Amino acid sequence: MVEKLIAFSLRNRFLVLLFAVGIFAWGIYSVKTSKIDAIPDLSENQVIVFTEWMGRSPQIIEDQITYPLVTNLQGLPKVKYVRANSMFGMSFIYIIFEDNVDVYWARSRVLERLNSIGSALPKGVTPTMGPDGTGVGHVLWYTLEAPGMDLGEQRAVQDWYVKFALQNVPGVSEIASFGGFQKQYQINIDPNKLTYYKLSVSDITRAVNANNNEAGGRKFEMSDVGYIIKTTGYLKSIKEMENLAVRTQNSIPVKIKDVATVQMAGESRLGIFDYNGEGEAVGGIVVLRYGENADEAIKKIKAKMIEVSRGLPQGMRFNIVYDRGELIEEAISSITNTLIEEMIVVSLIVIAFLFHWRSAVSIIIQIPITIAASFIILNAFDISSNIMSLTGIALAIGVIVDNGIIMAENSYKHLAIRQAELNELRIGGKTDAK
Repeated sequence: MVEKLIAFSLRNRFLVLLFAVGIFAWGIYSVKTSKIDAIPDLSENQVIVFTEWMGRSPQIIEDQITYPLVTNLQGLPKVKYVRANSMFGMSFIYIIFEDNVDVYWARSRVLERLNSIGSALPKGVTPTMGPDGTGVGHVLWYTLEAPGMDLGEQRAVQDWYVKFALQNVPGVSEIASFGGFQKQYQINIDPNKLTYYKLSVSDITRAVNANNNEAGGRKFEMSDVGYIIKTTGYLKSIKEMENLAVRTQNSIPVKIKDVATVQMAGESRLGIFDYNGEGEAVGGIVVLRYGENADEAIKKIKAKMIEVSRGLPQGMRFNIVYDRGELIEEAISSITNTLIEEMIVVSLIVIAFLFHWRSAVSIIIQIPITIAASFIILNAFDISSNIMSLTGIALAIGVIVDNGIIMAENSYKHLAIRQAELNELRIGGKTDAK
C-alpha cells in the first residue's frame, strides 16, 4: 500500500504539489478563522439555576427551595449529577450534563422542568437560569472611574446605561454588575405608632402597591378627535410616598408619614468591591457566551466601550481591571515565536547534517504545511487555539521533521547500496573483458 502510494506520488508530482498547496491554503484559512483563547475550557457541561428569597435563613432556603428543585431536576435526561448550595436568601443549583450534550439543548430541558414545578415553591419565588457561559467565561472586568460622584449614581449609570449597551456585543452572554448601591425607597415603620392606629405591615404594603401603578382607560372621541384616557400613578418622590393614605379613621386619613419615615437609601449588601485600596468602586464583569471566540469578542467589547464613553457623565471613564485579551496576545506571541525559532533551528540542523540543499528543502517545507493542516483538525473538532493546543504543535515539530529525515536517510542508504552494486558490476565486467 505504502509502496504504491509512493510510486503514484513519484509519477504524479504535479498532483502532489497541487494537493500540498491546497492543504496549505486551507490551513492558512483555518488559522485566520480559528477561535483564539488563552486557556482551554475544561469546565463541566452545566446549567446553573439561581433562586432568590431574601431574608430567609439557609435552612429555610434548603427546605422550601433547594430540596424541591433538586428532586425535580434529577430526572432530566442525560444528567450526570445535580449539585446544590443554600445560603442566606439565595439558592444555587448546578445541573451537570454529559459532555456530548449541546448546552442549549440542556438549557431548554431545564427550562421546561422549571416551568412545571413552580407550584412547589413558595409564593412569589421564581427560579432563574444563569448565563449561557462557562467557568472560564469571565474575559474582562472593568470599573467606572468618576471622582466625586456618588456610588449610587455610578451604579445607576452601570445598570441602566452601560450594561444594556455592552450586552448587545456579539458573543457576550451577560454583564454582571458589582459594587455601589442600588437605590430604593425604604419605609421604616414605627411599631408603636402602627399599634396606636391599629394598622399592620400588610396595610402599609397594600397601600404602596395600590398607589404605585398605572391604569389604562378607553378611547374617547370628541369633535372628531380621539383621546386615549389613562391614569398615571407611579410614585416619583419621597414626598408622594409619605402622603399616601393607608386608612381613614373618623374622616381623617392616616398617612404613611404618620406611622413611618420614608428615605432613599441603598439595598442591603453582603459585601463591597474595593479597588487597589483606594475605596469602593462600581463596575461589571463581561461573561462570554459558550463556544464564542474570546479574542474577537474582547476586541468588539473594547470598541463598544469607546462608543459608550461618549454618553457617560462628564468625568466618568472606563478602567479595565482584568483583560484576558492581553494574556491571549502574550500567549499567542510566545508560542508563535517559539514555533518560528524551532523551525529555524530544525532547518539549520537538517542542512548541517544532510549537507544537501534539495533534501533539506523537501524536509523543511513539511513544517509549515503540517502546522497549517493541524489547524484544520482543530477547527473540525471545535478546539480553540490556546496555550495547550499551540504548545502541543510546538512539541510535535520534532516528530514532523523526524519522518522526513528518516525517509531522506533511508533513500540515501538505498542509493548508496545501489551505487555500490553498480560499481561492482562495472568492475566485474571489466575483469571479464580482460
